Amino acid sequence: MGSRTEVGVIGSAVFAPRDPGRMSLEEALHAVTKHALHDAGIGIDDIDGIVVAANDQLDGRAISIMAASGSVGGVGRDILSTPSGSEHAFVLASLRVRSGMYRTQLVVSWSPLEVDSISETQRLSNDPYYHRALPLDDLSSHALQANALEAKVPGLRAAAVQVTVTNRRHGALAYPEYAPAPREAVLIAGGKMLRWPITDAMVSQPAFAAVALVLASDEWISGRGNCKTAWVHGLGWATETAYLGDRDLSRLPSLQAAAAQAYQEAGVDAQAPKFDLAEVADATPYQELVALEGLGLCPRAQWVDAAQRDAFGRDGPTPTNLSGGALSFNPVFCTGLMRIAEAANQTRGCAGAHQLPGVKTAVAHGASGFAMQYNTVVVFGQHSRETTQ
Repeated sequence: MGSRTEVGVIGSAVFAPRDPGRMSLEEALHAVTKHALHDAGIGIDDIDGIVVAANDQLDGRAISIMAASGSVGGVGRDILSTPSGSEHAFVLASLRVRSGMYRTQLVVSWSPLEVDSISETQRLSNDPYYHRALPLDDLSSHALQANALEAKVPGLRAAAVQVTVTNRRHGALAYPEYAPAPREAVLIAGGKMLRWPITDAMVSQPAFAAVALVLASDEWISGRGNCKTAWVHGLGWATETAYLGDRDLSRLPSLQAAAAQAYQEAGVDAQAPKFDLAEVADATPYQELVALEGLGLCPRAQWVDAAQRDAFGRDGPTPTNLSGGALSFNPVFCTGLMRIAEAANQTRGCAGAHQLPGVKTAVAHGASGFAMQYNTVVVFGQHSRETTQ
């Protein structure tokens, strides 16, 4: 490893008030920041810099970072903003620590419910000549992707239904106050059709939440002692063209590229990657399956059988989304950072009621953009790379 700075997650918080209408966004951001710092055992004065991720359109603000700066401790402190995806904020903060210019970073992202129509907001973010006129929102792009996958994999719908059943079971344990009640497969498959082939029971309604993580360098962590740390062993990110007509929606080459980058850095065998658990993007169950393929954890030829034998369940060989994923709790913009936070907490042994015993390695995947245009992969380990080598 030489002298390269290593990065660890030492604090985490998810804040989701049961009645968002009774709390301002600024209050929620202050609360999640306070909780993450408390989890790390530090104060805001210990933070060298902050990276936030938000969407101006969803916020209903011209420049979200201006409203957030005070609440997250950004006044008089180095602060950056990325609007592309919450998972990108984690990558940016990690690279800042790796550069050696910063000892610590605070990452905060949020997804409010202040706009009249999230669907219309997403439609207006499209190019004005092709996609906006469809009209195309996240759900429509997810449905196009699901149709492309069903055309390639016989019996996939039954597998997608079973993935939903599994994730809802996980969500009932992890977020019982927010996750929809577990439902039988027949009720999920026969729900109200939203966009073919996705029923209302295959997705979770948008929710309000804020997520925060505290990152630190290995040198800073060693000086503190007794930090429960999830070490970042590998990072990877890649993107695809925005024009859906130029893509094969049944494949995710950008995820394969991001995984290859993260695995190479982490020293993981890309041909047979092994992790104690995975937290992956799953705005729909079809997304979870194609994400597992892109990560090398389950080829599509095995999707139907693996789903039916509960291979992705807590006791299966590939525990996936023990948090319940976005299928159980869906703060639209910050679901990517939530997947990273959940994987980090499992590695730190801080996942609460849904903690899986003995987690030493985990992989997190965040996707954003229409039909999973952007893909980010993070590999976590219980020990630093310097220690494991």
